[in-house]
Amino acid sequence: MADITRIGVVGAGQMGAGIAQLAAVNGVDVWLYDTVSEALINAQKSISNNIQRLLTKGQISQATSVDTVKRLHCSSRLEDLHSVDLVVEAIVESEQVKKSLFADLDKILKSSAILASNTSSISITRLASATSRPSQVIGMHFMNPPPIMKLVEIIRGADTSEDTYCATKCLAERFGKTVICSQDYSGFIVNRILMPMINEAFHTLYTGVATKEDIDTGMKLGTNHPMGPLELADFIGLDVCLSVMKVLQAGLGDDKYAPCPLLVQYVDAGRLGKKRGIGVYDYRDAAAKTGGPPRL
Repeated sequence: MADITRIGVVGAGQMGAGIAQLAAVNGVDVWLYDTVSEALINAQKSISNNIQRLLTKGQISQATSVDTVKRLHCSSRLEDLHSVDLVVEAIVESEQVKKSLFADLDKILKSSAILASNTSSISITRLASATSRPSQVIGMHFMNPPPIMKLVEIIRGADTSEDTYCATKCLAERFGKTVICSQDYSGFIVNRILMPMINEAFHTLYTGVATKEDIDTGMKLGTNHPMGPLELADFIGLDVCLSVMKVLQAGLGDDKYAPCPLLVQYVDAGRLGKKRGIGVYDYRDAAAKTGGPPRL
């Protein structure tokens, strides 16, 4: 399979914008697609600010900064991705929505193009079933935020070819990432371990074992985690955590993965975490004071 020189990224949220920035900085032409024009505008601003910050810190050269901006293309037309070598989708964590997108992309992309999903838990084999190219469908799970986190988790579906795997792995390594490979089981590696821990932290809070502060402090200082599980859940998004727990419960058929009622309640109330200003912690005061701590 030829080298990947052009990629598409579907979804201009935090993950999609981060993946697009990562690719452009590393010399890959990127088409960033979203149906919402405001999301594209915000992504461009965020990427531009991040590039300027990297330049100021001396982490990239002026030439790389200019080249990165030239390599980034934003579009609200899915058809503009027709010539890319690989597409990474970074949209809502819904199997049906992702399948619908892959079915549309399958009709638009050139026959050699790879379809990669940034899903954190959904079966790659089932996503591939919506296409006519299951051997070219793969999971490429970036950690958040993609430009900073060193890991990419690659997931092989039942029909993913060796060529597809090797091309995807080479691209991740070109981005400076360490690659781990998972078979196609619910939650893969990282979230199969991480999300039950977060869910148990919610149970610990729900049953009154300890305060949120003590739960997070206990895990940070007692197990050397850089961030407590409840704080991390806020950063990931409580809706994402809930979605992954539902996938684990359904896919593995074990009620030990049932989402904690408190997690469900917070999501029902719109307390989705840092992106909404409130989750387990309240970040609304901190947003008004740059660098200030969350209101506990």
